[in-house]
Amino acid sequence: MERNVSVRTPESIAFYYELAGLGSRFLAVAIDLLLQSLAAIGVFLLMAWAQPGTTALAKSLGLRDQTINAIEIGIVIFVVFLIYLGYFVAFETAWNGRTPGKRAIGIRVVRDGGYPITFMDAVIRNLIRVGEAALGYLPSMISAIVSPQNKRLGDLAAGTIVVRDRAFEVTDPAKWAASDAPEVEPLPGLESITDDEYALAERYVSRSHMLDPHAAHVAASRIASAIRPKVGPAADDLSDHDLLVRITARGRR
Repeated sequence: MERNVSVRTPESIAFYYELAGLGSRFLAVAIDLLLQSLAAIGVFLLMAWAQPGTTALAKSLGLRDQTINAIEIGIVIFVVFLIYLGYFVAFETAWNGRTPGKRAIGIRVVRDGGYPITFMDAVIRNLIRVGEAALGYLPSMISAIVSPQNKRLGDLAAGTIVVRDRAFEVTDPAKWAASDAPEVEPLPGLESITDDEYALAERYVSRSHMLDPHAAHVAASRIASAIRPKVGPAADDLSDHDLLVRITARGRR
């Protein structure tokens, strides 16, 4: 069953989000787990190749076999934890709420107010993911079914939701790996735009296709009216919509 949520900003602009369902989230996690497993295999093969040399070095330093074994076990536990936690935190922070799996399926994580996810949001929701994964993601499924906003336990703790992005089509592997933003020259005066104004512009650009045309025009006009004085004459030939697209094209610098 599809679920939707509407978020209204302090500027009285409403953004409509279609929540990601269990099926799409499961597929995204499956893709991410596959990539994580491949990364783990690669790391462990490298460690196995290096083990004879490192063991010899450790013995030359006077370490006992028990101590060496304990160190090796600690390194394995640390590497596993880093791969399976750090992967999600790193990608969700750097890719604006997306991992490779989420990007392939066309979903992303955002904060409850529709704002981009922060580093701490990613850390909190994925620390809890460790416990959920240990229980076979059963608590996650129950929580997502019961929650009106399809939230798993990590989302409840971090104050995040998972929403559908625009359709993602892979036409070229290089394009898939590249940023979605078009290559355009940045406008002058961007440094004077506040983080809140930039976040609002980014939300409009990512959701404008979901708005009624008239509502989209009004929203773009309200947001652009606060930004135009800061970029000056360079934006005179741009419509409100094009101005906001241009501002968010390369991401926050």
